[in-house]
Amino acid sequence: MVANADCDVVCLQETRAQEHQLTDPVFHPEMYHCYYFDAVKKGYAGTAVYCKQEPKKVIRGLGFEIADSEGRYIQADYVGLSIASLYLPSGSAGEERQCRKFHFMDDYMRHMKSLRKKRREFIICADWNICHKKIDLKNWRSNQKNSGFLPEERQWLDELYDEVGCIDAFRVVNHEEDQYSWWSNRGQARANNVGWRLDYH
Repeated sequence: MVANADCDVVCLQETRAQEHQLTDPVFHPEMYHCYYFDAVKKGYAGTAVYCKQEPKKVIRGLGFEIADSEGRYIQADYVGLSIASLYLPSGSAGEERQCRKFHFMDDYMRHMKSLRKKRREFIICADWNICHKKIDLKNWRSNQKNSGFLPEERQWLDELYDEVGCIDAFRVVNHEEDQYSWWSNRGQARANNVGWRLDYH
């Protein structure tokens, strides 16, 4: 699939595998330099980036525990440009995981603010595990108290876009409703397009 897409860079989140397990050629498509960042816990989280052009440098992790132990960030650096794959934790499993998600968000916001001082362009392909606006999920009314659409999470994205200066590239070119990237396995969510847009670029 990746080999046929003719992409310059492919960013993956939630790879759920250790790199030594990925011996099948499907995980190392021709024409790509493939880089993985695994979670310490086997079968959990993880990120990857596939690059047609070999990067000058690959950075794994962000220097804080949640990101680094769970393999949640990998970055490919080129001259004047960095492309990152990020997988923000989900808080849907309970209060403890939601607190962990908030800690990650705080640490990552500090990181993003520090990047403003660098003379580089950044493309961040992220599974935020957050829907930003009402347009980004089908049943927004019934999800306002659920992880992924909490007021604090949405305000965090407001700050990321309005103050830090990030751009939701998808919404720059697509303002249509019913554009989602995740659907529950329950019921007929995918068939009925009852989804969430959790993935942003």
